[in-house]
Amino acid sequence: MRQIINFNAKWSFTKNANEVPCEINPKWDFVNLPHSWNNIDGQDGGNDYYRGTAYYAKKFDKMDLPQTDRYYLEIKGANSSADVYLNGKNLAHHDGGYSTWRVDLTDHLEMENLLVIAVDNSANQNVYPQVADFTFYGGLYRDVNLICVSHSHFDLDYFGGYGIQVTPTVCGDDAKVEVQVYLTNYKEGQKLVYTIYDKDEKVVATQETTETKAIFNLENVHLWHGRKDPYLYCCEVELVEDKVIDNVCTRFGCRTFKIDSENGFILNGEEYPLRGVSRHQDRWGLGNALLKEHHEEDIDLIMEMGATTIRLAHYQHDQYFYDLCDEKGLVIWAEIPYISQHMPTARENTISQMKELIVQNYNHASIVVWGLSNEITMKGDKDPDLLENHNILNDLCHQMDPTRLTTIAAVSPCSIESPYVQIPDVVSYNHYFGWYGGDTTMNGPWFDKFHKRWPNIPIGCSEYGCEALNWHTSKPVQGDYTEEYQAYYHEELIKQFFSRKYLWATHVWNMFDFGADARGEGGENGQNHKGLITFDRKYKKDSFYAYKAWLSSDPFVHLCGKRYVDRVEDVTKVTVYSNLPEVELFANGQSLGKKTAEDHFFYFDVPNVGKTHLVAVAGDFKDESYVNKVEVFNEAYRLKEKNAILNWFDITEVEGHFSLNDKIGDIMATLQGKLLFIGIFTKLMAKKDKSAMGGFEFGPEIMQMLGGFTVLRLTGMVSMIGVEFTKEQLLDINKKLNKIKKPKEKSKK
Repeated sequence: MRQIINFNAKWSFTKNANEVPCEINPKWDFVNLPHSWNNIDGQDGGNDYYRGTAYYAKKFDKMDLPQTDRYYLEIKGANSSADVYLNGKNLAHHDGGYSTWRVDLTDHLEMENLLVIAVDNSANQNVYPQVADFTFYGGLYRDVNLICVSHSHFDLDYFGGYGIQVTPTVCGDDAKVEVQVYLTNYKEGQKLVYTIYDKDEKVVATQETTETKAIFNLENVHLWHGRKDPYLYCCEVELVEDKVIDNVCTRFGCRTFKIDSENGFILNGEEYPLRGVSRHQDRWGLGNALLKEHHEEDIDLIMEMGATTIRLAHYQHDQYFYDLCDEKGLVIWAEIPYISQHMPTARENTISQMKELIVQNYNHASIVVWGLSNEITMKGDKDPDLLENHNILNDLCHQMDPTRLTTIAAVSPCSIESPYVQIPDVVSYNHYFGWYGGDTTMNGPWFDKFHKRWPNIPIGCSEYGCEALNWHTSKPVQGDYTEEYQAYYHEELIKQFFSRKYLWATHVWNMFDFGADARGEGGENGQNHKGLITFDRKYKKDSFYAYKAWLSSDPFVHLCGKRYVDRVEDVTKVTVYSNLPEVELFANGQSLGKKTAEDHFFYFDVPNVGKTHLVAVAGDFKDESYVNKVEVFNEAYRLKEKNAILNWFDITEVEGHFSLNDKIGDIMATLQGKLLFIGIFTKLMAKKDKSAMGGFEFGPEIMQMLGGFTVLRLTGMVSMIGVEFTKEQLLDINKKLNKIKKPKEKSKK
């Protein structure tokens, strides 16, 4: 009978060995798995985290193992390539840092054994990802197990799968459930016992046969219906030879779905809007080496927000998290890390990672689409090899899994006429109008344009968001990194996206702040701060509650701006979010009135005198905060970029003239401004580092997006692509801008 032994405890670890060790060095560190060696340097900025080979070594005695026929080492995540050595012999190599893989150790075991796993996250041209806006944490960051099985057993060798595949097909009130198993050394005289259990572990149906396929008809089937009713059955199959010698079991859900270009996502014949978030798997101080309780906390926070969907970006996530999604009823987009920069030398890696993704996740009821790639056309969409790679992946998905659809996350500048967007079944775009150029009003109309051009292609938004840290202002503007601008941005995007039912799914980027060691903006290097919740999961930003107001049915009220206490204005705007119809606000016990708001966003003007205790009341729920009148703006609320040559408040401004604080698009609308920036962008094109900033190149579409940036913000961001401006150069540009008059605004009649 199968036994699984956890191998997480007490590994010797080093980054300093020059060759595969034949003995454990007592000077090495002892670590327990899961473990990442980039949990600190991968989150502190500078893009200087260790990328190379590190070694994990463990001694064990065969006498301590159960007596059985075969011993498989199971590695659930080693980023990004790894080799397994047993007693000095190289037994296996694996490329791909996010999937499960196994190695048969049996024929190489001795009485005393030294197991070494060499893990390598160094740059190469054969394994994805290599260019992306997140940290590629090295390590054995998920569980490692030893699986002990008989000679005859359910397959453990095929792309990390589990030897069982369940395909339910709903037909009216019933469901046909086809169960296919895969066996190693299946012999005459052995038989298989198939059993299906309901959610209460009661037997629903059973079959005893010698066939590796069984078909069941479940009458009056209980459907898996998302968050409303995430009902799961369980299928167990036993391999019997006089007694049970191996068994496997998997949960599954019976549901129908389709994605309609006009009505969005349809679950079991009902419209079921997919409104949710994307999720990266890492955490502050841990990297990607998470425990079960971390996954549980993440899913609970996503459920609290009211999301119905998660895009699990940009790679295969932990099986435990997919299990949680099944249980909670969240609809999932699962994808491989084919991202940012197409590498002709890595086609086989995209294929093997896609096979692993599908084989290992086929039985999850929550998954409805396989993601082929993310922002892969950053350097253009005309590469025949890129297009062929996508056609191969698209066909592979349909061949391996005819029950699900394929999708892509297209980068914003990718033309809607691109042949790339014609490949998958459904399409989504990553748009940041209102953060990376443009403004918030551009988002909804862009999707209307796509929908009009391609009315039969379902379109969604796979990424949108903006960064927010603990900076604050009463006059939020694009690029200020304040919590107030993030809240404004998401209010606008919610109203635009949630009113367009044809959008098949929308995914906020991101649920949580995450590690991106190349980043150096917002005042805290090494992170992307677009999360609705901070990296440590300790603080829910105000924008989290904007979504909760729209998506959650659990009544609540939330006063925004709790971290923004000191305010200079005599009357200050206070925002309240609630999913209840009416909110009343009290200031020092005095009512400022009741308000209703169909959009769930309630705005109050509050007299700002002395210290004011605010209480928002909605139904039986209340929330409170404080504001305090000050004469001078509290500088602790103002972003000061680390290592910045200039901050915006240090810049000389001349009334009626431009400065570094003005938007590039406004400046280039004038002849003098256009001439000035021809020279500046020529410098960017000449000195850019093509490997940085996630692989973006300064083509015409990117240049158009940059119109929404202030000059200062752009010059700060391009430092990440190897272009540095000195203080003297910036002051010289500002001096030239101060001489260019702003066009007079035309009077409105």
